Amino acid sequence: MIRKTLLEVSQMIKIENDIAEFHELEINGISIDSRKIGDGNLFVPFKGEHSDGHRYVEDAIKKGAAAAIWQKDVPNPPEHLPILIVENTLIALQELARSYRNQLDVRIIGITGSNGKTTTKDITANLLSLKYKVQKTEGNYNNEIGLPLTILGLDEDTQVAVLEMGMSSKGEIDFLTQLAQPEAAIITNIGESHLLDLGSREGIAEAKWEIVNGLKENGLLVYNGDEPLLEKHAENCLNHISMKTFGRSGKNDWYPVAIEQSDTGSAFRINASSIEFYLPVLGIHNVLNAIAAMTAAEHFGVSFEKMNDGFAGLKLTNMRTELTQGQKGEKIINDAYNASPTSMHAAIELISNLPGYKRKILILGDMLELGPSEKDFHLKIGESIDPEKISYVFTFGKLAEFIAKGALTRLPSERVFSFMDKQQLIETLKNYVDEETIVLVKASRGMRLEEIVKEL
Repeated sequence: MIRKTLLEVSQMIKIENDIAEFHELEINGISIDSRKIGDGNLFVPFKGEHSDGHRYVEDAIKKGAAAAIWQKDVPNPPEHLPILIVENTLIALQELARSYRNQLDVRIIGITGSNGKTTTKDITANLLSLKYKVQKTEGNYNNEIGLPLTILGLDEDTQVAVLEMGMSSKGEIDFLTQLAQPEAAIITNIGESHLLDLGSREGIAEAKWEIVNGLKENGLLVYNGDEPLLEKHAENCLNHISMKTFGRSGKNDWYPVAIEQSDTGSAFRINASSIEFYLPVLGIHNVLNAIAAMTAAEHFGVSFEKMNDGFAGLKLTNMRTELTQGQKGEKIINDAYNASPTSMHAAIELISNLPGYKRKILILGDMLELGPSEKDFHLKIGESIDPEKISYVFTFGKLAEFIAKGALTRLPSERVFSFMDKQQLIETLKNYVDEETIVLVKASRGMRLEEIVKEL
């Protein structure tokens, strides 16, 4: 993590007060939460509509923070404490991260996409750890606050950083990639997340393609070649970069030639190697995420022969195709972190094709932020469910009612249930599960369907 004297910090960002008496004071790391202060942290408060972190500056320093930043339009900065007054605390945080990044001898991979970016980040970091000291984005620290914090958390001897880049509107990925300056970048796919903000899949593709703007000259872009919207941008790309594609189809540079799934993972081979790889993660969509990660890792000199070692120790961020077991012996796939039509179809395909289960149950909740066509998206999910492969469908939420309506065009009414009350859903579901059952739980984060998993 960043370790600097306040004099050095004052040379990295513009401050508006005299801190001469505190020049030799050293900060170790950054915190934006006064409840989680570490010894020597630089505390960065934010002024929001409903709360103001400046109220906690003195408390943060009492808890061990070495110093704090203060936004100049907030009155009464404590004069007796090591305070750095700036125009805007968020911009100061971002500029400190930019300056620190420029001082580091670190190679960076940026990852974005509508779905799969966190899983791809985790796999990429594991593969690169076979050869380098690697750090990665933790949790969902992938926005205009989280990414600067991730950069400021890098150790000076870190060789490679794998940074996730999220967005909800145009211009955000551009800012993040310009800040990070990646040597390589991955676009996992273009889905329907953020249609409410961006209006169309074309708008989403344009926003994701911004990651190219910060890519270093002669850098590598890895993207899903099965997506025509990305292919269109690639054809018009004038940047001095190299590009490689991955996907299901044989037109891509790298693609799977054989996949065998089980309830613990996937064995697969790709066209570029005769080695059989084993990914201890469920789903064909995650095999594609792995191939994207493998493409980047190979660029960084990780050999195919070593990659299974990287897969073996893989642990994904929570609630992403996480397999667990219920009280009656049923297996549960917890994929409750987020959902879009693309990821919902992938998850349903996953459970539909898993061998060895007598009963397969879907628990599906609302997919949020899909814009004016949200009801139609949910209806089509239900209409796509194969009654030969899925035993029962349970839905939760007002939008998910339309999944149930769609499912009723394929399944008889005694196999489709729709709920607005989680506890009622859970109590009904318990009558249908046993050791021969596998259950998929998936919805947007706001639906909190992990509560169902915990109850089971």
